Amino acid sequence: MSLIKRFLPHILVIFGFIIVSLAYFNPVLSGKKMRQGDIVQYTGMARQQTDFRNQTGEEPYWADNAFGGMPTYQMGAQYPHSYIKKIDRIIRFLPRPADYLFLYFIGFYILLLVLKVDYRLAFLGSLAFGFSTYFIIIIGVGHNAKAHAIGYMPLVLSGILLVFRKKYIWGFLLLTLSMALEIAANHFQMTYYLFLLVLVLGVSYLIDAYKKKEIPDYFKSIGIMVVAVLFSLLLNATSLLATNEYTKYSTRGNTGITIQSNGKEKKSTGLDFDYITQYSYGKLESFNLFIPRFMGGASYENLGTNSNTYDELLKLGVSPTQAKSYTEHVPTYWGDQPIVGAPAYIGATVLFLFVFALFLVKGRLKWWIVGGSVLALVLSWGKNFSFLTEFFINYFPMYDKFRAVSSIQVIIELCVPILAIVGIHKLFSNAVSKEEKNNALKYTTAITGGIALLFLLFKSSLFNFSGLGDGMLIEQGGPDYLRAIKEDRKAIFTADTLRSLLFVLLIAAGCWMYLKGKLKENFLIIGLGVLIVLDLVLVDWKYVNKDNFVSAREFNKPFVANQADKEIFKDKGHFRVFDLTANPFNSGRASYFHNALGGYHAAKPGRMQDLFEFYLAKNDVGVMNMLNVKYIITEDEDGVKALTNPYANGNAWFVSDIKMVDSANDEILTLKEVDTKKEAIINSSFKEAVPNTKYTVDSLAYITLTDHKPNHLVYESNNEDKGFAIFSEIYYPGWNAYIDGNLVTQIQANYTLRGLPIPAGKHQIEFKFEPQVVKTGSTITLASSILFILLLIGGLYFQYKKTGNILPFTKEEK
Repeated sequence: MSLIKRFLPHILVIFGFIIVSLAYFNPVLSGKKMRQGDIVQYTGMARQQTDFRNQTGEEPYWADNAFGGMPTYQMGAQYPHSYIKKIDRIIRFLPRPADYLFLYFIGFYILLLVLKVDYRLAFLGSLAFGFSTYFIIIIGVGHNAKAHAIGYMPLVLSGILLVFRKKYIWGFLLLTLSMALEIAANHFQMTYYLFLLVLVLGVSYLIDAYKKKEIPDYFKSIGIMVVAVLFSLLLNATSLLATNEYTKYSTRGNTGITIQSNGKEKKSTGLDFDYITQYSYGKLESFNLFIPRFMGGASYENLGTNSNTYDELLKLGVSPTQAKSYTEHVPTYWGDQPIVGAPAYIGATVLFLFVFALFLVKGRLKWWIVGGSVLALVLSWGKNFSFLTEFFINYFPMYDKFRAVSSIQVIIELCVPILAIVGIHKLFSNAVSKEEKNNALKYTTAITGGIALLFLLFKSSLFNFSGLGDGMLIEQGGPDYLRAIKEDRKAIFTADTLRSLLFVLLIAAGCWMYLKGKLKENFLIIGLGVLIVLDLVLVDWKYVNKDNFVSAREFNKPFVANQADKEIFKDKGHFRVFDLTANPFNSGRASYFHNALGGYHAAKPGRMQDLFEFYLAKNDVGVMNMLNVKYIITEDEDGVKALTNPYANGNAWFVSDIKMVDSANDEILTLKEVDTKKEAIINSSFKEAVPNTKYTVDSLAYITLTDHKPNHLVYESNNEDKGFAIFSEIYYPGWNAYIDGNLVTQIQANYTLRGLPIPAGKHQIEFKFEPQVVKTGSTITLASSILFILLLIGGLYFQYKKTGNILPFTKEEK
């Protein structure tokens, strides 16, 4: 009975999280699904592998419908013995996207319990964390992997803190499992940022251990954590090995060329500084953590008819209907970033409690949270704090693999609620004097309220409300039109600053009433909960709401075939399509219907991206021909149409001449000089496999594709003489070539395609995608899963024998 009583509050909390998650995303209860921009594109990219999986029950691991062909390792491939994924699906049992909100809640709740916070405050803190605006916004736009990885961050910290507190068994088990889940979420940028926070945490614990002369215990804990992380890596061996392999061949790796299409030198590894820092947070913009639309909110806001912009449009002679339509998308954002979906608002209430905690919380907890938050903030400034950003790019391994540096603010959004809730815990603690609490409240109110008041009184002197694209607005409507938009920006700024000031005063009043004995503890907790949820949800709901949902039928068919698509459907051959109605290398639409030359992916195949920049973006038909582009979709005043390209090289062809070159630069540049129907370009590193450079092509010789699946291609060839064939398929490790059933060596040709010497006579040629990384990784994953289960059973047994209790706390400690 005592066990039930002990767990009942936590069970009720979990039910509370379920209710809140479903309530916020309530359209899922009626079967609707959230239409997320990135997921729409992903659906287009993943359609071929999904259809193949449903039809055959097999996993293709290769998609032929995007970028000319690429592995599905970063498109939701399902691997054998991926038991961590099964555990993840059990945890995220709610319909999407409520599952991610629930994951935010439950992970943070466990972290606060590990920090020995009362379950009531832990529930409150979980709401503050989960409803942080940025976390809701990324769900709205479809950054599911990012939300997924963020959701497991608190659990990883929980395992680390348990180990540091010498709860070695539970700490090891929780860290292993949570880190494995974090890695399985497959957003390494978020995991990397978590690693930076853990470094700060580790340094603070090292300093503390040195002061307390507990260095041996510290390194014992570090050793246990290292083993736990190694286990988590082994439990994800297949996906990690596959990702590592693909990274080398993607835009994140090194394709070998040292020049760009404009002739400038290309960064050999990683991403360019300008690309990495394109989304750099403005220093001043940091205040929108406290005031939601400090810099205008999203790039475009709906101002409605009660706005200066609407009035000015009427003066310009625009009809009321058109003016109303224009005011639904007014460029109110005046910050440094090229585009913003919504402000990264943490909450005036939460930040008030964070500042309050700075005066009451002592020791290492405060310092690693403050240190991590400050580091994340200055790194989020990117090019606006370039010397630190350049230092990390140059000296921190893998930092140059990630773009959108502003997203490191997830660490602030993780840290701030932790300290805020611990601050409330100190408010209720008898260990802190009433005088300290009163002083902390006084200083906090003066700081937070004073900042808001300062902005209100001197906004016109401090800011000019000018945005990066204002010059274009003058061209569109003249200086008065821009002046009206600036007035609306100022009005937004004023309204939201007043809003934050109001929440500051309300939460300060609640704490003051508690300290004066006029408000009971439970009532203050309820009041804080109401204020925090209102503060955050009212902003969240502005950007992510029921309007984001569509029917399941519409969700499952995100693209509608147009007339051009229908014309192409009539052709049952095997070819590629290049869609020019949108940016072909930033759209998954064509991949939904056809084998597309383009696609949508954060890490595109590196050499295909090079071809796009050098040739395809300039509509170079010669390169399209060698990539077997038979149809080009275009749009003009008469609508969308499919143009037939009669010069496409086909699926495979024999060449008469091979031109050997010495570098990747020569490979890509020589493409503009050769007739790819007759000549092939091969790097001299393959010279031993291609001893001949001249071949006789019989006029009756042929090579024909007779059967094709994403992961298995079959050709029939006939040639009186030995020859050399080029296949319009992407060269990639894992593809094995067979001639009459015998494994042969294939060659990379024409910068990105496959080449093959073929003996004289009639032959069957096969290409099979048989990735060794999947076989090796699956074996490692299975073995490590079995070992972890044995360790789990053994650990729990040892814990029970030692304490009489398998839970992380003994009865005495509890």
